[in-house]
Amino acid sequence: MTAYSLRSPIRSLLALAASSLLLAGCASNKTQETMTYDFGPVAPLQATAPASAAANVPALVVMDFTGPSALENERMFYRLVYADALQARTYAHSRWANEPLQMLTQRVKARLAQSGMKVLSATDASTGVPLLRVEVDDFVHAFSGVNQSEGQITLRASLFSDHRLLDQRSFSRTTPAPSADAPGGARALAASTDAVASDILAWLATVDTRKR
Repeated sequence: MTAYSLRSPIRSLLALAASSLLLAGCASNKTQETMTYDFGPVAPLQATAPASAAANVPALVVMDFTGPSALENERMFYRLVYADALQARTYAHSRWANEPLQMLTQRVKARLAQSGMKVLSATDASTGVPLLRVEVDDFVHAFSGVNQSEGQITLRASLFSDHRLLDQRSFSRTTPAPSADAPGGARALAASTDAVASDILAWLATVDTRKR
């Protein structure tokens, strides 16, 4: 057996080992860490309406928000409206810190409490205290173009007193996303949520809560 024939298998084994290492490196590069997002800290209120809302409704029972089953998990959805508005897609490596319905409930509660309102839950003693129910219709990062997107939220709020409907109002907010990706969508949806919370406060300031 010649020296060449001895070196040939060795070279083949080295080449195979190098290829294996290269493929392993590529696989590791494809492993992407999952990023988790929430609405961030609650910023101070700047609107003037919340003060009158607290005066009109000093205490309020806030029920957990309801909505589509897709909002009962931590997945982050986006929609390519310009391509197929009927298809809801999911970010592969990004998720919410909690179910969106729970996040929305807590954020609106925090905003109501900021206004000076006493916020109660369904388990609290609440006889004679108005009750707020909210149903979320849409909560999505929507792309109106390849590089243009918005955080969209649409919901319906109903105010009751002693099982009597006082008023009902639909709210919708759209906030441009600072970037066409999951972080941009999270920021836009957080801003839309805060805007809707301010709209609810302004609405509560106008509802007649007197017993009839």
